[in-house]
Amino acid sequence: MRWALVRVCLAVTTMVVVAFAIPLGLVVRETARDRAFSNAERQAAAISPTLSITTERDELERAVASTQAGSDGRMAVHIPAAEGAPAVALGERRATAADLAATRGLGRASITDVPGGSVLLQPIAVGSGEIAVVEVFVPESEVSKGVGTAWAVLAGVGIALIIGSVAVADRLGVRMVRPARRLVESAHELGEGKLGARVPEEGPKELRLAAVAFNSMADQVVQLLANERELAADLSHRLRTPLTVLRLNAASLGEGPAAEQTRVAVEQLEREVDTIIRTAREAKPQTSAPGPGAGCDAAEVIRERMGFWSALAEDEGRKVRLAGVERPVRIPVARADLAAALDALLGNVFRHTAEGTAFAVDVHNAEDAVIILVSDAGAGIADPEAAMARGRGSGSDGSTGLGLDIVRRLAESTGGDVRVGRSVLGGAEVRVWVQLHRVDPVRRGHRGAVRRRRFSAARSAH
Repeated sequence: MRWALVRVCLAVTTMVVVAFAIPLGLVVRETARDRAFSNAERQAAAISPTLSITTERDELERAVASTQAGSDGRMAVHIPAAEGAPAVALGERRATAADLAATRGLGRASITDVPGGSVLLQPIAVGSGEIAVVEVFVPESEVSKGVGTAWAVLAGVGIALIIGSVAVADRLGVRMVRPARRLVESAHELGEGKLGARVPEEGPKELRLAAVAFNSMADQVVQLLANERELAADLSHRLRTPLTVLRLNAASLGEGPAAEQTRVAVEQLEREVDTIIRTAREAKPQTSAPGPGAGCDAAEVIRERMGFWSALAEDEGRKVRLAGVERPVRIPVARADLAAALDALLGNVFRHTAEGTAFAVDVHNAEDAVIILVSDAGAGIADPEAAMARGRGSGSDGSTGLGLDIVRRLAESTGGDVRVGRSVLGGAEVRVWVQLHRVDPVRRGHRGAVRRRRFSAARSAH
């Protein structure tokens, strides 16, 4: 495209320059010729007063010598013989007798080509009634004087115009080609799996619109892939709940080959699920917020899930406490997402604490938020920051880290957050802050301290 534009501009500019330069060059040549013969006419007219008064040779020689053409030897005067007066011829004659006779017959000036140039023949009436002819020689160099310089200037201007137009066309071509090339390169990168490939929105309007459309398409592709990974990871993690039940039931089977095989199969299945989760979460996911009108009764969902986990807790001798779910608590979270997040937290309690360890779930309904606390009486989490960091990737302690990540995404989709700390039971406490009125998520900074103060006030109120 770039070179095609340059070639088109080169052809068009060349035609324009030729169309103007050739006629202008001819005009310059004709102007120089007219200037030379006009000067010759003035030289011839300079001795006209003398011829009208006298035909004396001495007087005429002085008049001819007073002109530039006469002093240069380029002027001649031809007076025919009259009654009682001989013919007079001054200067070097270059025109033929026939040319002189033709000029006398025409009665007006004429130009005749001679070797080395041209002559101007100017008829002038003398006192005797005869017609004298003044001959002024115009050399070829005088006719073409300045024409070569003018043509050189015209050629230089034309070449400069052509070069300038080619340079401008090249710059315009670069401006058009560079965004198109970047679009092609980004398309290849996206096709090779580089999901971060984007195109700068620059260049002509059409290419800017193409870049906007490409970037929008790339964002959609990234979003679809992220949603696919999240779905695979979430579905795999939800298998943790029945796996936990299987593991607990397998532990109560006692000794024996069948019991041992069951436990080995459960462990193998658990490892396979962990592998699926880690593979699905190789790329950082993007959270998509629930649509308008999405929400559920948190108290109802928590009571339902606690009914399931309480049966398992009774089998393991765990004390369970549930508070704050006596009244409906509406939150802007889908029912399935809240159930998955709660199962992830309670599954972690059963997975990472010993049998007989007590745990509790508390719900605090503040003015602008709902706080869900899941606490246990286990050993706690030594490094809460590292635990939250694992929530964004794979852990090194046998945990996929997806449980806390599911909870974090649920809270941040409403503008809330998740905190890990020490519970009043002595173990770990996970605080889930669900914002009732959706705002931009705040994960760091002084607002976290403000929310902690609100959380403390909410706990005091309950």
